[in-house]
Amino acid sequence: MYKGKVLITLKKGVLDPQGEAVKKSFHVLDYKEVRDVRVGKYIEVWLNQDSPEAAYRELVEMCDKLLANPVIEQYEVEVVEVE
Repeated sequence: MYKGKVLITLKKGVLDPQGEAVKKSFHVLDYKEVRDVRVGKYIEVWLNQDSPEAAYRELVEMCDKLLANPVIEQYEVEVVEVE
């Protein structure tokens, strides 16, 4: 069995209102050194595949079809073997 780890973030140049809200909250809490905040998603998917390559290919397909919006988001995928 393999576990896929997906990190989805907004593409550079896409406005991040949630990140801006978090940054303002940090400043209110007196964390003035915070310059920027970007909020993303972290998703784990367990896959019954025969190889890490097959698990990776399937996970990328899932990201392209469902997990990420390719217009405004980018993603990184990692696959690790689990017992």
